[in-house]
Amino acid sequence: MIGSNEIPRMSDDTFRLVRDFVRNHCGLYFDDESKYLLEKRLSRRVENYRLKNFEDYYHLLMYDKRRDEELSAVIDILTVNETYFFREFSQLRAFAEEIVPEITERKKSRKKLRIWSAGCSTGEEPYTLAILMLEKGFIPEWEIEILGSDINQRVLHVARRGIYKKSAFRNTEEYHIRKYFTDEGSGNYRVKDTVRGLVNFSLLNLMDPFKVRFVGEMDIIFCRNVIIYFDLDSKKKVINSFCDRLTEEGYLLLGHSESLMNISTAFVLRHLKNDLVYQKATKSVLTGEMR
Repeated sequence: MIGSNEIPRMSDDTFRLVRDFVRNHCGLYFDDESKYLLEKRLSRRVENYRLKNFEDYYHLLMYDKRRDEELSAVIDILTVNETYFFREFSQLRAFAEEIVPEITERKKSRKKLRIWSAGCSTGEEPYTLAILMLEKGFIPEWEIEILGSDINQRVLHVARRGIYKKSAFRNTEEYHIRKYFTDEGSGNYRVKDTVRGLVNFSLLNLMDPFKVRFVGEMDIIFCRNVIIYFDLDSKKKVINSFCDRLTEEGYLLLGHSESLMNISTAFVLRHLKNDLVYQKATKSVLTGEMR
C-alpha cells in the first residue's frame, strides 16, 4: 500500500500499458513526457483501492469486476472540462449568420435541423446553440434537435441540471442572460425551459463506432478542443465517424487551434465571412454547385 503523502511511481512498461489502455478506450493520449502527470492524477486511485503499485491498478482496469465504474472515475480525472457560454464567438456568428441560413435554405421543404455538440462538457455549448436558434426565430416552425454528448458522466449531470455560476457567462451579453436564464440567487442561474427543450444529453464515447452510429445523421457537428488531446490514429477514427454521420454538405466545426491537416481529406476548408470551418467534401461542395 502507498503511503498517504507518497506519489506512487510507474515503471516505464506499466506507464505504456496504462497510457495505451486509456488511449484505446477514449482517445486521450499521454506522450512519454506526460508520465509524471499520469502518475500524479491516478495515484489517488491506487490509494483508494489500497493497492501496492500501478501494476495492480492496471490489472484492476483490465480484469476487475469494478472496471467499468473505475473507467468512469479515470475519465473524470483525466478530461479537461473548462468551458463557458458563447465561447469562440466568431465561429458562433459563422454558425448563426452563414451556416444555418445556407442549410435551412436547401432544407426548407423538410424543416428539420440536427446539430451535435460532441464533447459538450457541462453543457454551455449546446445551450448556446439553442439560444442562437431561438434568436433566429426558427421555433416552432422548424424541428430543431441539438444533441450534447460527453464521455464524462459527472459533467453530463451538471449539463442536465442546467444551473451555472456567473463565471460561465464571461462572454455572454446581459440581454441573453435576462431572456434565457432564471436568477436562482446566490450567484446561480438556471437555463429556461425554452432552451432546455431543444437539447438532449447523452453519454457517448467518440471512440466507440457502434454507439456513434446510433447518433443518426447530423447537419452540423461541433467538436471544439476535444481531439487536440488525441493521438493521430484516434483523431482519424473520430473524424471518419463524423464524416459518416454528416449529411451531404454538412459542416464540422473544430476549435481554433485544431486542424484536419494530415488527418482527413473528406472535408474542404470553407473561408466564410466570420470564420474558417470544414464542410463535407461532396461533389456539389467541391464544384461549388451547392443546392
